[in-house]
Amino acid sequence: MIEQTVLVLPGYMNSGEGHWQTRWETLHAGFERVQMPDWDHPVRDAWCRTLEAAVVASARPVAFAAHSLGCLTVAFWAAQYASARSLSKVAGALLVALPDPSGAAFPPDASGFAPVPLAALPFPTVVVASTDDPYGGIPFSQECAAAWGSSWREIGARGHINADSGLGDWDEGRQWLASLARGAAGG
Repeated sequence: MIEQTVLVLPGYMNSGEGHWQTRWETLHAGFERVQMPDWDHPVRDAWCRTLEAAVVASARPVAFAAHSLGCLTVAFWAAQYASARSLSKVAGALLVALPDPSGAAFPPDASGFAPVPLAALPFPTVVVASTDDPYGGIPFSQECAAAWGSSWREIGARGHINADSGLGDWDEGRQWLASLARGAAGG
């Protein structure tokens, strides 16, 4: 199997201790957090350009482990910011807990994340949603998954699928991410 880098893409305000993204970085070699310019005042253009720079800088193929606003960043990046060379480096993306920019709980400090691009993503993806996510409902997540050509996973009532969700190391999510990489390497 081809060695790859997993770019970890947290959402608004970053992912702290106990979050599955932080735990994965600690437990697994090759996981690298993309440091966004401003975690508390996200701007789509700055976040997407930062993601493009991270993909370009990687000497290996990449996969994305995205949470919340990191998922929308991946969608906008693929639709509007990525070079053909960068897109060719992407093995797949795990997109967890999509926030709905039209929802009442969407961060008012985040700008440029609507309307969400609804074109097929040019790499394999899995969208994971919770039935009681306060930032994005099942219908919104399903609409995005269908438009993007993503596999769909609903994991029950787990809130925003973050540190408060009690997932620990979240082996199931890690297996979904690994299956994307295997599929790309084998296909």
